[in-house]
Amino acid sequence: MNLRTALATALVVLLLAGLGYWWWRTHERVEEWIDLPRSGEAASNPLYVLKLALKKDGVKALSRQRLQPDRYPLGARDTVLLLRDPRQLSASDAKALLAWVHGGGHLIVRTPPLGELSAAASIPVLTELGVKFFPQRETDCVAMYVEHQDSHVEFCQGRRFLLMERAPVPLRAWGADDTGYVFARLPQGRGSVDVIADLDFAINAAGEEHEEAIKDAPHIALLRQLLAPNYRSGGTVHLIYAADVPSLWMTLLTRSWMAWGPMLLALLLWLWRRAQRFGPLLPSPASERRSLLEHVLASGEHVYRYGYGHLLHAAVRNAFLLRLRRRDPQAAALDGEPQAALLAERFKLTPAEIREALATPVARDHAAFRSRIATLIRLRNSL
Repeated sequence: MNLRTALATALVVLLLAGLGYWWWRTHERVEEWIDLPRSGEAASNPLYVLKLALKKDGVKALSRQRLQPDRYPLGARDTVLLLRDPRQLSASDAKALLAWVHGGGHLIVRTPPLGELSAAASIPVLTELGVKFFPQRETDCVAMYVEHQDSHVEFCQGRRFLLMERAPVPLRAWGADDTGYVFARLPQGRGSVDVIADLDFAINAAGEEHEEAIKDAPHIALLRQLLAPNYRSGGTVHLIYAADVPSLWMTLLTRSWMAWGPMLLALLLWLWRRAQRFGPLLPSPASERRSLLEHVLASGEHVYRYGYGHLLHAAVRNAFLLRLRRRDPQAAALDGEPQAALLAERFKLTPAEIREALATPVARDHAAFRSRIATLIRLRNSL
């Protein structure tokens, strides 16, 4: 190793050592927690956190998307929290729910989401309870104060409702007849029905604000008070939700672009390269044309078809006589029997055949016409 190589090696080692010292002096190893996206039931069940909280509190809780009374029979001490739109309930399920509430059950149902709603629309369970709704309009937020809490819960997005005269006297209510109610507990037999404007404070899968809301102390206290009638009775809390599943096309558009994007680009590039072949691959076929001989033949057939065969015979005879006048003026100058005899001697035919060929055929005599025309053409070609 020479001196230059040794110096270069030492310089590289010093640079690496300085870089390492700077790295360790300016950087520090730390741990960071990153929340992974939800999966499984936590991603599809908006009441998943509430179910876990109830189970941790010693309450039996079940969550599903539909009532399914055959598979999950409701007991007299059970509670049903109906998060889904009550308009999606069937008439049979609504009738069974009301019968179950009369036997001691506790039902918590929300009002239909904001949107167009006819005043005469019949909503299962709520219509039977004497609940009606305001027409669609903008409303201010309503603060509902929770007992034993210094703060309150606001209802800004829910639909307010009114109680008709046939509705039972509510055990608890929040609101007024002129501005509408956001909550009412209506007795039904040995049970009760809680009608509430919205349940967004109980869900966890609609956004970070809801996830934080369910951890808020006033919201927890309000949930406990909603579940209070049968909360510690040993019954089961049935959490009924409606999973909002996006459409397949929207999922493919937003989450599968890494696959269809390059494929679409490759297709466009292939089409661009093949664009020169767009259009007809074969030239246009030539238009129909007739040769001169075909035109003459078609014209002769037309003339003969309309009874003018004698004109065709005269034209062939004149052509023969014209060539005969050029090649044999003596025979052309004769006429009658002398001409027939001379031509018969020259063409080795009988005088009768010569006279027959030169005579005009009878109209519509096809055989005579063909034979005379053929004889005249043969004689003309022999000159």
